[in-house]
Amino acid sequence: MILSFLRHAEAEPSAESDFERRLTTRGLAQAAKAGKFLRRAGLVPDVILTSPVVRALQTARIVANQLDRAPIESSWLACGMKTETLLRELFPHLEKSAVLLVGHEPDFSEAIGALLGAAPQAIRIRKASLTALELQEAKPASAELQFLIPARLM
Repeated sequence: MILSFLRHAEAEPSAESDFERRLTTRGLAQAAKAGKFLRRAGLVPDVILTSPVVRALQTARIVANQLDRAPIESSWLACGMKTETLLRELFPHLEKSAVLLVGHEPDFSEAIGALLGAAPQAIRIRKASLTALELQEAKPASAELQFLIPARLM
């Protein structure tokens, strides 16, 4: 399975709550750019799972629209996701060839590091960047990095 991680695009610095922070104009453009890149590169996932946090949900909806998909809100992808939870929640999707996750930092760096068998501080996931792993099994140190592309290069 190709497991891709898309960190949410740039969001406003503050809102009534962290959960409600919306994408900025730049963030909206970053999300559209990511969706277009995925479509152009033929990297259309079978399923898009997203954090319900507004900035991630907005990112996922914009990307999904470009790919003719509907994102699935997954509460386990909200801020504070643990790698163990990711592995457990991926289980029903293991037969799919490609899954896209839309979520947050530092959750993604920690999960990607664990799946690669690397230290989490070795990886930094920037806003609207796309990281893809080939996952052999749903367990730590079982993945191979396919690519990590920052938004500015899409």
